[in-house]
Amino acid sequence: MHKYAHPTKFASIAKPLLWLCLAGACACILPGLYLALISSPPDYQQSENVRIMYIHVPAAWTAMMCYSSMSIAALIYLIWKHTLAGLYIQAAAPIGAALTAICLITGSLWGIKSWGTWWVWDARLTSVLILFFIYMGLIVIARSFDNPEQGQKAACWMTLIGAVNLPIIKFSVEWWNTLHQPPSISSLEKIQQPSMSPEMLWPLLLMAAGFTFLFGMLALMRLENEILARKIHSQRQRKVRQKSKEQTTAIQEATA
Repeated sequence: MHKYAHPTKFASIAKPLLWLCLAGACACILPGLYLALISSPPDYQQSENVRIMYIHVPAAWTAMMCYSSMSIAALIYLIWKHTLAGLYIQAAAPIGAALTAICLITGSLWGIKSWGTWWVWDARLTSVLILFFIYMGLIVIARSFDNPEQGQKAACWMTLIGAVNLPIIKFSVEWWNTLHQPPSISSLEKIQQPSMSPEMLWPLLLMAAGFTFLFGMLALMRLENEILARKIHSQRQRKVRQKSKEQTTAIQEATA
């Protein structure tokens, strides 16, 4: 797979993967929404309010998965200097920010019914809010340099530093006494013997798979756009250098 780190080689497999992710997203999200919003039973404590879970939890999972993949890409770029890895961070960061925003908004809607307040400075909520700010910072810093390679390098270092927040999000409920409920599914054993009924578990898993496929599709689309944008930028830079060279040559000939 090392050869596919080159943008040209990557383009040869991007289209088939994109259609595969689109098919997977439709195959999971459409039945998942039906099961989540219509077929699944209401919770005995939270009643119909529990249906927010089928959007909130997959968005949270996918936002963390997105950042984890960006951290791996940052290491690949810094070690092997693969351009595609740096472009992936620029492509994935807005998607991760959108997923984190969905997680925060749906969490607030869930919280007003469950806790009686839109927001609390809970360890889990605060660390997810920090993740959103990290995503926004990455979007800004990657575009803040005239030299795209400098922006990519700075974004990679910021991504690796921000990765410290991932285990805090994951284990905050276990490390501190928080209002946020503990995870119902955190291992294969809990999937086999979950604390929720199968009528609620399967829609949740379907939606999580659908969000994952949707993320893959959007990431591929944005990565293709980033590759094209980089090519356009390189062509413009070559034209500017060529024009400057021609002007310099013309001045030298005029003064000779």
